[in-house]
Amino acid sequence: MSFSNFNFHPYIATGMTAAGYATPTPIQKQAIPPVLAGRDVMGLAQTGTGKTAAFALPILQRLMQGERGRVRALVVAPTRELAEQIHQSIEKLGHKTRLKSVTVYGGVKLNPQVDKLRRGAEIVVACPGRLLDHINQGTIDLSRLEVLVLDEADQMFDMGFLPDIRRLLRHVPARRQTLLFSATMPAGIRTLAQEILTNPVTVQAGTPGTAVTVSHALYPVGQHLKTPLLLELLRHTDTGSVLVFTRTKHRAKRVGEQLEKAGYRAASLQGNLSQNRRQAALDGFRDGTFQVLVATDIAARGIDVSQVSHVINYDMPDTAEAYTHRIGRTGRAARTGDAFTFTTGDDAPMVRTIECLLGAPLERRTLPGFDYSVPSPQRDAEFARPPREPRQARKPEAAQQAAPAAGSRTAAVAPPSAKAPKASRRRARTTSPGSPSLQAQRSR
Repeated sequence: MSFSNFNFHPYIATGMTAAGYATPTPIQKQAIPPVLAGRDVMGLAQTGTGKTAAFALPILQRLMQGERGRVRALVVAPTRELAEQIHQSIEKLGHKTRLKSVTVYGGVKLNPQVDKLRRGAEIVVACPGRLLDHINQGTIDLSRLEVLVLDEADQMFDMGFLPDIRRLLRHVPARRQTLLFSATMPAGIRTLAQEILTNPVTVQAGTPGTAVTVSHALYPVGQHLKTPLLLELLRHTDTGSVLVFTRTKHRAKRVGEQLEKAGYRAASLQGNLSQNRRQAALDGFRDGTFQVLVATDIAARGIDVSQVSHVINYDMPDTAEAYTHRIGRTGRAARTGDAFTFTTGDDAPMVRTIECLLGAPLERRTLPGFDYSVPSPQRDAEFARPPREPRQARKPEAAQQAAPAAGSRTAAVAPPSAKAPKASRRRARTTSPGSPSLQAQRSR
């Protein structure tokens, strides 16, 4: 089967050819026909199997006819990186159609987004928070919306966006086509799907969960030895692009800095960076400027780099679903990949949960020649913030020296910043009501 079987508009077919699309993936084969027919769809597929094109191509086909300059399709994504990735895919596939796509997300100024919306766009790719800001300020009109897409719905649920999604649904037409795509399907998402989808078609490619093209391995190690083990693994493993996941923003920054000091072309991607710096890190990772990208989970849904050969979980993720999405950055588009996870004794319960998800025990490995016997320091200072330099005490201003002439009645004047002696303040507070000074104050 080829994409020609779907009879897309020639302009869309041109974009597909330019983007290298030839044979549809399993999720695309199943999802595109019902989406083209206007049905609500719930799509389940392993990460990296082409879910974006499964809804982007039918949307472009639909919008080729009808009014221009109005928001007719809305794609909601959990992270800025994923929103930007979807937007770029739509622009690439539809660059001949003259359909306009606009991104709407936080971390950047609002006014440029307002200007783009005013100039007219048929497709908006948005994150929930900033989208609600535009709705509340009246800078976006969703009254003509025809298609609503919730992409990576489980991640939005995990990140606490469900209340925002429910608020958003109050501002879109009741008569619309709704598409929900996700890599996993926890109970909360199934409940949401039942509420917002009308007689949906469920499409599923493989078992929801981890990609079969990824091999898994655990590396038990003490917390204080994770960075030395990471450096040794990179030194002795034949890798392409490597994605390293940490639990905290501070740790991502520190590990990235340590990799740079060791001579690796590395960058970090975490929430404290501005959007421009985050985008620069992603672009550098895609084009090979950076070989290693150290990221928090915020990036797990926005990195679409087919050349990622290894995902290394420096820290164990908090949930099995997060593990699925982390390692889904490798083994994409039928390529193979490796997922290494550093584990400590505290991670045993999560290891069992992941093994239940995979349906098989995970291989335990040790790195030959690595010294695991190095004791932990009394205080693990690897990620401790450097001590602040003590502030220098301010030198007291030199008291003005009174130099009255002999016999002069002029008293020395205190500096303006000097406080009156306590005794003087006490006398001022205890001035009798009938005193001339207090009467003068009252007269003012």
